[in-house]
Amino acid sequence: MGAREETVHELDGETIAGSPLSVRKMQTFEHVGSLAAVAQTFAPRRTRSRLFMSIYIVIIQAKINVLLPFGPLAVMLRYLTGKHGWVFLFSLIGITPLAERLGYATEQLACYTGPTVGGLLNATFGNATEMIISIYALKNGMIRVVQQSLLGSILSNMLLVLGCAFFAGGMVHCDKDQVFNKHLLTSGISCGELWIIVNGCHGLMFPAVLHFTHSEVQYGKSEVALSRFSSCIMLVAYASYLYFQLKSHRSSYNPIVEEEGSNEGDSDEEEVPEITQLEAICWLAVLTIWISVLSGYLVDAIQGASESLNLPVAFISVILLPIVGNAAEHASAIMFAMKDKLDITLGVAIGSSTQISMFVIPFCVVIGWMMGKRMDLNFQLFETATLFITVLVVAFMLQEGTANYFKGLMLILCYLIVAASFFVHIDPAASDD
Repeated sequence: MGAREETVHELDGETIAGSPLSVRKMQTFEHVGSLAAVAQTFAPRRTRSRLFMSIYIVIIQAKINVLLPFGPLAVMLRYLTGKHGWVFLFSLIGITPLAERLGYATEQLACYTGPTVGGLLNATFGNATEMIISIYALKNGMIRVVQQSLLGSILSNMLLVLGCAFFAGGMVHCDKDQVFNKHLLTSGISCGELWIIVNGCHGLMFPAVLHFTHSEVQYGKSEVALSRFSSCIMLVAYASYLYFQLKSHRSSYNPIVEEEGSNEGDSDEEEVPEITQLEAICWLAVLTIWISVLSGYLVDAIQGASESLNLPVAFISVILLPIVGNAAEHASAIMFAMKDKLDITLGVAIGSSTQISMFVIPFCVVIGWMMGKRMDLNFQLFETATLFITVLVVAFMLQEGTANYFKGLMLILCYLIVAASFFVHIDPAASDD
């Protein structure tokens, strides 16, 4: 009595002693093991199909990628012909789709990080091209190219990118004026970002004023020391701005949903990412490396291209280089303006300019300091005045809170005047040295 009954079972020709429960467990384990073996068989196939799909989405799907072969052609021309004009042009064209795809990968990654961090990621990797070109130019001692290209990036974002976005959005919605977010305007956030750029201009003006008034304690050394000190202060200011945006006043920067009448059916569908988070990170790394390679050839060919194409180096640095570097901002800003999402358009254009003026420029000064290069914030009087006037013009234009194709056209025409002025401008740096 109380004895436990044991049964004997046959399984695959073997005799197993034990309870029926233990036999069922063994059969379950064998079933799970067979499923795992099948999954391992199909896993490599699924991985390959996902890889091909990711390559198709990033490399083949976009129409602008027809320009990708210009990158390898630039490398071939560099070693086969040595003609700097063609190498420069082909490198310039080859970087354009890479910069746009870098922005696309950033947007895909932003889908997993939220709107605020996503906006910062967009501005960061949108300016990665400028930072890479600037580091290569610093390495070659081309300090004026670094200064003028970064200045041109700010001018391009605030005049050309914003102007084209307003013009395209106004042509699509020609029956009305496009309106910014009223809460965003009354809280002064966009204007605040503009005044951060003004603060950057403030940091750029004093070394130039110190130089042109000849009031330095040690000529040629005081302005460099002041530039390095001001750059450290500007980096602290930018870090404070990030803390203000991400932590203390995060709710002010999140999209504000207005509860208007019940007849308002304005519910935009959330964009579904086309690639995974890991794929987005991998593509960011691959595209950044390839942009770095082409940037080296681009910087090496600037001087030769200036002579062969009969273009001033100032025009190449201020106008041509930033247009390529701002391809991502240009495309995304126009796209959002055509969708009547001007808040995002302003965030892309003004946010990118903010990051260049308060982070990229002082960062390049610090990097030049580490390299032993005399990179300073003396952008010369002509460039500094152009930047300051541009910031004031855009700030006054945004005060009304509306946009249309006429305002966009005016910004584009202002940029054309700036481009023409740099075409006839003679860089005084060589004579000063």
